[in-house]
Amino acid sequence: MNPYTSYTKNDTICALSTPPGMGAIAVIRLSGPGAFPISALFFKSRNTKQTVEQFSSHTAHFGSFATENELIDEVVLTVFRNPHSYTGDDIVEISCHGSDYIQQRILEVLIDAGARMAMAGEFTLRAFLNRRLDLSQAEAVADLISSRSKVAHDLALSQMRGGFSQKIKEMRSQLLDLASLLELELDFSEEDVEFADRAKLKSLIHGIIAEMSSLASSFSLGNVIKKGIPVAIIGKPNVGKSTLLNALLNEERAIVSDIPGTTRDTIEDTFTINGITFRFIDTAGLRSHTTDTIETIGISRTYEKIKEASAILYLFDISTITVDEIDELRLEFRDHIDDPEKHFLLIGNKTDLMVEAPPHITALFDLETIFISAKRKENINLIIERLLSTAKTTNIGDQAIVSNARHYQSINSTLAALNEAARGLDSNIPTDLIATDIRSALHHLGEITGEVTTEDILGNIFGKFCIGK
Repeated sequence: MNPYTSYTKNDTICALSTPPGMGAIAVIRLSGPGAFPISALFFKSRNTKQTVEQFSSHTAHFGSFATENELIDEVVLTVFRNPHSYTGDDIVEISCHGSDYIQQRILEVLIDAGARMAMAGEFTLRAFLNRRLDLSQAEAVADLISSRSKVAHDLALSQMRGGFSQKIKEMRSQLLDLASLLELELDFSEEDVEFADRAKLKSLIHGIIAEMSSLASSFSLGNVIKKGIPVAIIGKPNVGKSTLLNALLNEERAIVSDIPGTTRDTIEDTFTINGITFRFIDTAGLRSHTTDTIETIGISRTYEKIKEASAILYLFDISTITVDEIDELRLEFRDHIDDPEKHFLLIGNKTDLMVEAPPHITALFDLETIFISAKRKENINLIIERLLSTAKTTNIGDQAIVSNARHYQSINSTLAALNEAARGLDSNIPTDLIATDIRSALHHLGEITGEVTTEDILGNIFGKFCIGK
């Protein structure tokens, strides 16, 4: 059952807003109509005789938090009066010491006094319902909390401040004006009049289609920013792929063994440098023939990751590779090398085992090979520098970038409806059919910002938030 179905904003909710566990301090948040009277039952200021209900908004007060029989802690209580708070309701934030006992005891007395535990994301849900945020801004709050790099942080912050939703609202406003004129025509259909100039109509629809197409195409960039640039480490068995992954991450993430075929499945981990997150993927070794069913599945997944990756590190043993194998590389991965969006780096490993330069060293230089010793962590910085030079996500500026799969789906649905409307105009189909397509486009755009929503959508979005936010 969807817990948001029986949701009521008249409840007073409380939750721990800092991570659970022991720390120097913890923050407990209380929001709703009972926030002030409930906290007033237990908080006594050290500096004033005023009660919580008399405190001015956006002020902090030091005092004791206690029941009739028990002093629980000395706390700092901060007051935010509606509508000038995060949720749009009255909010009290109690900063206490980080003891597990103190946290739980304060929550217990608040609940006994009439508050209830907040559901996941319920504070932000209230901000949405009180029109403090639209739906896309609310989702950006979750992205901001989970951002792991400067680029992801900048994108989430821009979206939270309304950069993306403003663009959606502008296009929706244009379509609403258009829909109004078409609906007016339908009201006067018997008089055969046109309120919407068809040439301007076509121009407007095609302009919005162009903007929506640009937003849709930005999703691949937004997804990379949000999740990290996928980098697949590939090569034959036992060339040092897992050792390279450990060297890049500077930790023992993958099992290293001299036995070929040790890595049977993909292993992923992230590394952030210069504000850019890379998602490294250690893959199963590539070889033509294997009788091991599990290894075969692993190799199949390797090729899937190659298709998904923005960059490919092809690792080989410099001491054993031959000129013929170098030529085979050119042919085997030609599709990936020729893809302008995919970067292919040749990595010659095990330089620590080289006694003298191999005869094919010139050919490897021509291919811009990076020579490393993963075991000794030598020249790993050269790989990172090359990857940074290929990354194109460092400057977002004021771009509207789609990073949310739900938004991407709604944009594609909007595009489909608008393309139908454009084809209808070219074919001179009846106005009521064109109006239906425009209404459909408005519906899908409204899903992004929350003008159109359902309890299931809200439950799916806010259920993924952490409790306390």
